[in-house]
Amino acid sequence: MKTIKILGIATAFIITSLSLAAFIGLDETSVQKADAKVDGKGFAVLELFTSEGCSSCPPADELLAKIQKEAQGKEVYVLTYHVDYWNRQGWKDVFSSADFSDRQIDYGRWFGGSQIYTPQVVVNGKSEFVGSDEPALRQAISEELTTKPNATLALQANQQGDMLKVQYQATGAIKGSNLVLALVQKSAKTKVERGENAGRILSHVQIVRKLQSDSINKTGTGTSTIALPKGFNTQNWEVLAMVQEQTRGKILAAAKADLSGAANQAK
Repeated sequence: MKTIKILGIATAFIITSLSLAAFIGLDETSVQKADAKVDGKGFAVLELFTSEGCSSCPPADELLAKIQKEAQGKEVYVLTYHVDYWNRQGWKDVFSSADFSDRQIDYGRWFGGSQIYTPQVVVNGKSEFVGSDEPALRQAISEELTTKPNATLALQANQQGDMLKVQYQATGAIKGSNLVLALVQKSAKTKVERGENAGRILSHVQIVRKLQSDSINKTGTGTSTIALPKGFNTQNWEVLAMVQEQTRGKILAAAKADLSGAANQAK
């Protein structure tokens, strides 16, 4: 695993340079054409694998934050996972978890043994790009938003003490799929004191703080509970769920729930 991670990080640096060159040569008209297609009935889940210890990650974090802001009212869901394999480089990312590194490894397997690297963004479990490659990411979002999904997902979430109770209803292609729940902190800032980003104050959005996967029963209806971490509050946190194929990693449906119990459905 160490070899895969090191090669993956090196690959990211090379790909990022190529991506930046491509972006410089792309005119604004091309980007606008991609944005013009975002009027369909689909959805796009953007999963960014990042780290405070990675000097090439802040541009990707900034891009996802910009897309998050622009996507208000659209079925675009941003999730950022802080991996832990950069912690050995001199700075321990407070948001990092081995669970998030494991999810990235799963995507590498689903994508046929691909190298893992940071910053990497995965769209609907079907395609992956360098996280700072804005043209490629916007094009992928446009394509997903104009593709009507075969499945739907609805959520209700209520806090009960130090637990969050999530009720869900999934319809459509749910056989062989799991319900993946992400407990998300909407924003945070960190002053990095060591490592490649030493001296910088980094801003983060849609930080996944907890991730769990549950089997979906035949009826598609059920309840899951999440233990709430320290620092949780209903104003700056939310829960997002995905219906994801177990064998290929494709995300079939997604939904976000507020924490007052209202339901939100991804159509």
